[in-house]
Amino acid sequence: MSRRLIFLLVFFICAGLLLVAFYMEHVMGLEPCPLCWLQRFAFMAVGGVSLLAALHGPQGWGGRVYGLLMAVFAGAGLGLAGRQLWLQSLPEDQVPACGPSVDYLLDVLPLFEVLSTAIQGTGDCAKVVWRFLGLSIAGWTAIFFALILVVGIAILFGAWQRRRSEW
Repeated sequence: MSRRLIFLLVFFICAGLLLVAFYMEHVMGLEPCPLCWLQRFAFMAVGGVSLLAALHGPQGWGGRVYGLLMAVFAGAGLGLAGRQLWLQSLPEDQVPACGPSVDYLLDVLPLFEVLSTAIQGTGDCAKVVWRFLGLSIAGWTAIFFALILVVGIAILFGAWQRRRSEW
């Protein structure tokens, strides 16, 4: 399978996951917490890098740079999902207090304070409002980020690269 096709597949996976997230928000009525928003941005970043890489179709080190960027954004997303899973595992008396909505935070705080607040998570982030096969949304995003991270690292270290004999 070509590296270009792998990048395109990762883009479609990210686009599909974002569509599911927006469906859950707008159709199912599940309000995303601050960590959920950041995970969406991480999927957007991975998807954007993957689409650029698929359109560009770089050879050699160019593809590795895209693999690195994909791995960095997926790793950040995995960290955010891990933080949310940790918050969800806390006993109820240790869960942080619920905070205001992201929209309100963006209206009253500078961007870096909003990011800091979002990364710390709130009580909203600890609520498990949906499960599939026993995993919360954060659990599923962690799985997808981990898979994409592995693909990004594989691309970075030369998997899916054309060998000289194929030229």
